[in-house]
Amino acid sequence: MNKLKKKFDVIVVGELNVDLILNQIVGYPEIGKEILADQMTLALGSSSAICASNLSSLGLNVGFIGKLGKDLFGKFIIQELQKKGVDTSLIITDPNLITGATIALNYDEDRAMVTYQGAMTHLGIDDIRKEDLRLAQHLHFSSYFFQPGFHNELHNLFKMAQNEGLSTSLDVQWDPADQWDLDLEKVLPALDVFIPNEAELLKLSKQENLTEAIDVIKEKCNQLVVKCGNRGSVLCYDGKKVEKNAFTNKNVVDSIGAGDSFNAGYISKYVKGKSPEECQEFGNLIGAISTTDSGGTAAFKDLDAIMKIAKEKFNYIQH
Repeated sequence: MNKLKKKFDVIVVGELNVDLILNQIVGYPEIGKEILADQMTLALGSSSAICASNLSSLGLNVGFIGKLGKDLFGKFIIQELQKKGVDTSLIITDPNLITGATIALNYDEDRAMVTYQGAMTHLGIDDIRKEDLRLAQHLHFSSYFFQPGFHNELHNLFKMAQNEGLSTSLDVQWDPADQWDLDLEKVLPALDVFIPNEAELLKLSKQENLTEAIDVIKEKCNQLVVKCGNRGSVLCYDGKKVEKNAFTNKNVVDSIGAGDSFNAGYISKYVKGKSPEECQEFGNLIGAISTTDSGGTAAFKDLDAIMKIAKEKFNYIQH
């Protein structure tokens, strides 16, 4: 790609919170009853932060725009992002806000979560400055439904980014209100890569099966990449449809953050100008590697360590 070198390969705009993850839980919660978990982890949470962290571990220069409270969880998030090499200078800290948290109950490859949104609800389009976007080659946005400050404004964020010469990607994430009020007719024309998972795409397209959902959406997208969990992913672009199987991890430690890790893998190749198929395969790989440790980021130390896991556990050789 013949672009001038920017300070950041990717700027991630999105929500920030901590994850309190409970594993090895005996039974299921019931009102009025108490159950036990044999393992607990406090980790960097949020789709956006996990993606940013793992992009940095993959060797990219990454900046983050988000909003935090001036509290212990906020400090923890800043420290964890910095440990992973993410530039936190654009994160807004507000002493009047409380940093959000997600309590995650992990059951093998499934989970239940409760989130207090906190400061993330206060980030909006007015917090995004053109001069900050100019620092980056690519903009990634995640978790639209957790960030009301971007409701009916997301297309303007992507247009702003494109006007400043950035490519763009979106992982919309789940809508806890189950309303799915996102105007794709406005958003998709300003978007380069759309990366929902299968359940999200079914909801957004109002279709009953994946084939119909893809048919409804694919012609409106430059690149549509659908994450299908342990079945792999489906890529659609330029009239092509490419299905790739997942890299199988027989000993899943934690599935939290696997989709966000897929995003990091895909985007890391995309910004380097690789083919969509190579981006897709690497997304599948990084998603699988995520499940080998807890919290969505623990498996990712640096690029050499990541590729060692790829070779030893998944028989993957870097192209």
